[in-house]
Amino acid sequence: MKAVPEEVIWFFEKQEFVIVSTVDDEGGPHCACKGLLKISREGKFYIMDLFRGNTFRNVKNNPRMSITAVDEHQFKGYCLKGRARIIPGEKIPASCLKAWQAKITNRITSRIIRNIHGESGHSDHPEHLLPDPKYIIVMELEEIFNLAPYEKE
Repeated sequence: MKAVPEEVIWFFEKQEFVIVSTVDDEGGPHCACKGLLKISREGKFYIMDLFRGNTFRNVKNNPRMSITAVDEHQFKGYCLKGRARIIPGEKIPASCLKAWQAKITNRITSRIIRNIHGESGHSDHPEHLLPDPKYIIVMELEEIFNLAPYEKE
């Protein structure tokens, strides 16, 4: 497991969602948007996965995974590679459940404020309809790739 630099933690904590990539049964990539719950400085990334779909099945069959996030405005991003495992619902840390509730509340609040300001978007609050978590995914970091282009000399 690799320690996570403060800059990377700060960057990922700002993201509304991340792209999680796993490997399917045929060796092909599968990408999905997920909510990042918590990051430990020691290199554990806790990810919310609400539906027992492709990502769940892929992690059970092959633990190789990556987490990617980009900020187009800042023109920077990171791809984190590691190995993942599933934590069943009864063993989800209370801090992760609390982080999940805070994220849902923040997303609904943000959507209401944007709607009040007249920004077009989803008229309902789909976050409110999401199911309770039945498990989470924990990825232990092995590699960090900076996606920003190299500066010219």
